[in-house]
Amino acid sequence: MNQQGAGCGQEDDWWRQLYGEGGGGDTPGRAAVRDAGPSDTPDTLDDRVASALRAVAAPRRAAQRRAAPAPQPPPARPAASQPAPIPLQATGPGPRPSSPARPATPSAPQAPRDTPAPAPTGSTGDRPPQSEPELGTLPAADPAALDELVPDTALDGARYGSLTLLAASRRGDLARHRGDVRRDALLTARFGAGRHALILVAVATGRPAAEGGHRAAHDACAWIGGAVGRSYTRLAEDIRTDHRSALKSGLQRLTDRSYGRLRGRARELDVAPERYTAALRCLLLPADPDCRTRVFFGIGAGGLFRLRDGAWEDLEPPLPEQAAKEGPDGTGGRLRSASGRSPADGPDGPDGPEPFLFRTAFARPGDTLLLCSAGLAEPLQQEPAFAAWLAGQWSAEPPGMVSFLAAAQLRVAGHPKDRTAVGVWES
Repeated sequence: MNQQGAGCGQEDDWWRQLYGEGGGGDTPGRAAVRDAGPSDTPDTLDDRVASALRAVAAPRRAAQRRAAPAPQPPPARPAASQPAPIPLQATGPGPRPSSPARPATPSAPQAPRDTPAPAPTGSTGDRPPQSEPELGTLPAADPAALDELVPDTALDGARYGSLTLLAASRRGDLARHRGDVRRDALLTARFGAGRHALILVAVATGRPAAEGGHRAAHDACAWIGGAVGRSYTRLAEDIRTDHRSALKSGLQRLTDRSYGRLRGRARELDVAPERYTAALRCLLLPADPDCRTRVFFGIGAGGLFRLRDGAWEDLEPPLPEQAAKEGPDGTGGRLRSASGRSPADGPDGPDGPEPFLFRTAFARPGDTLLLCSAGLAEPLQQEPAFAAWLAGQWSAEPPGMVSFLAAAQLRVAGHPKDRTAVGVWES
């Protein structure tokens, strides 16, 4: 209370000194204040506050008048390395300063182009590669089954002896636009160690518009991987000794068992077996640097190519009716159209189950072997400009993993499917 009273007393003294109220000659340090008589000047409380503000501001205005005649130094220039200030944007009402135009972010991805691009001038109908893929929406997730989510893109790679392996799988433009899950599945696995190791690469594609197609593709890769892993010692020995008949019969038996498990899973899920299935294509690569035999097997749509001396060769094993024309060994390797097998049919197409595919190839230094799903096989077979561009990218040394993915996913108008590519470079 005393402190408060003292504070009020100091304010009263200041008020009395300023306005001459209540002063007297008996107060130390204060002169007596005499009445000046009546005045016509307004003397309300507001008038007195305004007068006080003018009295306080008087010294500041005097200082400003004294500084005005003095010469002003030139404004300092910012150093060259000093960053430009960030412009502030008003957030209140009223006009706002204009800012540089920024591209609008679309709220939803644009529909993928599913029509051929116009042929460039002077060409023979070749279509040039398109821009890199755009991001799309995420597939719908089930909180009780989050382990079934499939990432938009998968990337893997390794080096063993004379071979370099690169593998990539990515969701197609159509699936990205619709928010569908990637139906292509990719498995890369090594069984064993050292020179006796065997590398398996499996690529599977679930049926289009089939419920759980991505799960069927994943199951096909997992089950063939388990079957090969349990028999890898015998398989590696048959590859080293070039025992092709034993390899073909053994791999066909393992593949049939895997598809048998797919049919069993379809019954568990109460779906038609022809709906819960997938095209499956695999490569077996011995890690032994002295063994350059590469083994391909599988069922259903996709592609197998070899890049040699800057040109693509189609190593796809011929269909049974073609084998009768080309010979019993079925080693024809010319580039041909994909019309001989409909990628949408899958292993169980309208004409019955797809035949088992088997092929061995001997790798020469400088070769590049390409195993891929139908999403990449089709533009490679049907678009000469894309095939030539890809050959130029992959003819030399093996690229880095990111460069490999960038080349494999390059968009081509009219080909919006999922893509999976497995490249094997031979040194």
